[in-house]
Amino acid sequence: MEKYTAQAATTAEAIQKGLEILGINKENASIKIVTEGKKGIFGFGKKDAIVIVERRLVDKERTNEQPKAFIQDNSSTLTEDITLQNKKVEEVSDESEGMEGHVIRDDDKALQLVSDYLVDVSSKMGIKTTVTMDVSSTERQVTFHIHTENAGLIIGKHGKILNALQSLAQVLLYQHAKTKFTVVVNVGDYRERREASLKNLAERTAEKVVRTNSPVFLEPMPAFERKQIHFYLSKTKRVTTHSEGNEPHRYLVIEPLK
Repeated sequence: MEKYTAQAATTAEAIQKGLEILGINKENASIKIVTEGKKGIFGFGKKDAIVIVERRLVDKERTNEQPKAFIQDNSSTLTEDITLQNKKVEEVSDESEGMEGHVIRDDDKALQLVSDYLVDVSSKMGIKTTVTMDVSSTERQVTFHIHTENAGLIIGKHGKILNALQSLAQVLLYQHAKTKFTVVVNVGDYRERREASLKNLAERTAEKVVRTNSPVFLEPMPAFERKQIHFYLSKTKRVTTHSEGNEPHRYLVIEPLK
């Protein structure tokens, strides 16, 4: 049987290339994925996909059928900015998605990959760091502790850089780990101090809303922080909360309970 080894940036592109070279559609092909394509993040971990596309023998009565058009799989794009802003990280799908039979997911390797990634990104920013991990299998949460003498640079203004790193780490771990962990990236006791600050903000704002009988619009904040305030105020019968706006400028509204 005729076969062709194709190489391209993504698995889908490599398959399409092989099909076009052989002049066949996917139904008439036997496809072996040698290496999955990886886009990488910030240039780390990028590698081409390699596939072997082989023509399969088909029944004679099917040889006169017009081949169906090959539909390229949707690929995902990941946009990030960790220098000054904390933008929303969007993931439509990974190139390997839909090919679970060819994907090997390993929690330990994935966790180490994310840890190394955080060190590499910090190094790109000119900051020397080490990273340790706390993994809770019961809560399915992993906390990456970044240790550095330049904590302020890693945290950024209002925590924007640290929040962006957490978003990127979440995406990277989701792509490679078997367990769907929730990721927390912390420096020193920043997350603990921020949590206490959010709780205090929630209580003070609720009191103001009740006192004035008017809604209060908080500054934009990441989704996980909005959820914390939602949680704190869900226990009170005096106010209600909801989010408005679009990421990364989505904000929380606290108003009197009618």
